[in-house]
Amino acid sequence: MAKAPPSLKVLVVDDDQAICEFMETFLRKDGFEVKTLSDPKAAPEEVKVGGYHIVVLDLMMPDMDGVEVFEKIRKIDDDVAVIIFTGYPSLETAVQSMKLDAVDYLQKPFNPDEFREVIDRVMRKKGLLRTPEENLHRVIGETIRRLRKDHGLTLKQMARRTGLSVSLLSQIERAESSASISSLYKIAVALDVPIKELFGEY
Repeated sequence: MAKAPPSLKVLVVDDDQAICEFMETFLRKDGFEVKTLSDPKAAPEEVKVGGYHIVVLDLMMPDMDGVEVFEKIRKIDDDVAVIIFTGYPSLETAVQSMKLDAVDYLQKPFNPDEFREVIDRVMRKKGLLRTPEENLHRVIGETIRRLRKDHGLTLKQMARRTGLSVSLLSQIERAESSASISSLYKIAVALDVPIKELFGEY
């Protein structure tokens, strides 16, 4: 998946707190700034003031149904990308959602990879994708973090093994700093892997 820029904001509106928590964790891991709302009545005002790029909206909620919320959102912002997800899909709500220019209509429970593809499509359409170089930094950082945890190593232990600072290692893992070849070599040696393994699928 191509990566979102750090400023890309997502609002998740669902009365199910467990789904809100899952979506927040899932989207934050992919680099989004996320806010969740379990009260659908608060969503239009939040869209008005929040500067969101994407709204993920459940259709079946108490007090106010998702289509009604969607209509109110559209009156406030006709450009924000809205992704509908529902545990109770129907032709009627699908047609209503498409008329309001929903970017997609997904059935819960959804496949995370399918959801990422929808997000990718939204970001391409809006010109919000990260550059290949930024994406490479993310892949390297995530790979290093995974390998470090697989080895049961803390950042402090990695710092001792590599001679690099905890701060730099943390920045590399979070893709906030570009690692030099020398640094990557030291990290690969510390993790006992070929340096090419740090580049994931690149």
